[in-house]
Amino acid sequence: MSDTGLNLSPERIAYLKKVKLQKTATWLVRLLILVLIFALWELAARLKLIDAFITSQPSRMIKTLTNLYNAGDLFVHIGVTCLETIVGFIIGTLMGIFIAVLLWWSEFASRVLEPYLVVLNSLPKVALGPIFIIWIGAGPSAIIVMALAISLIVTILEMLNAFIRTDEEKIKLVETFGANRFQVFLKVVLPSNIPAMINALKVNVGLSWVGVITGEFLVSKAGLGYLIVYGGQVFQLDLVMTSVIILAIAAALMYQGVVLIEKKLVGNQAAQKHS
Repeated sequence: MSDTGLNLSPERIAYLKKVKLQKTATWLVRLLILVLIFALWELAARLKLIDAFITSQPSRMIKTLTNLYNAGDLFVHIGVTCLETIVGFIIGTLMGIFIAVLLWWSEFASRVLEPYLVVLNSLPKVALGPIFIIWIGAGPSAIIVMALAISLIVTILEMLNAFIRTDEEKIKLVETFGANRFQVFLKVVLPSNIPAMINALKVNVGLSWVGVITGEFLVSKAGLGYLIVYGGQVFQLDLVMTSVIILAIAAALMYQGVVLIEKKLVGNQAAQKHS
């Protein structure tokens, strides 16, 4: 729908155009910086200012990418890592929110388990990798569990703290109308903490990627983490850098997916308030 169809004032139209122009300029500057980085990288390698064997260079990474594609391995490795990450991300987020709800529901359980959660959150998760491999086996399951180990506790603590910080006045208000614990959660706690859930999703994107790549470092025969480890072992830095760039692009796309979810949820909340 056009601006004129909404009967907006000239000032409002000018403001919207200014905001749109600023967004466009932001994206153009970001793209320019990225192009400049790769151009300087390539130029430095060609002028022998840096050792391309150690740092690789964009032209060599493109060649490596082409070789992976021609061999039919490119999308296999990307698919394996993305699938493991998405599964770990979804399970970690849902389990984390569910356990946080249970702990919010029972203050006694929350007080009892809080020290254990803090200790588990502080524990270096990489140290648990060999244990998971022995318990679960050397396969995708161990990698997904590794992703859960890194993201689950953070989600529980973040969401539990958000639930606890919900406005007490709103809770008391609905309780005066006879609302039970479930109704309080559904009508007050949950809607008030949609932003916290979105933040948890954003954090979990990064944590899930960290968990999966860490798991693939330890035990994997396919995936971007496997390519990074293999490339490092045989001193193929082109393969390592190419895998890292692919990993960065995949993580950025997944993050943008969460941003789209955020916009949709915020838009729905705004529509409900005006209805």
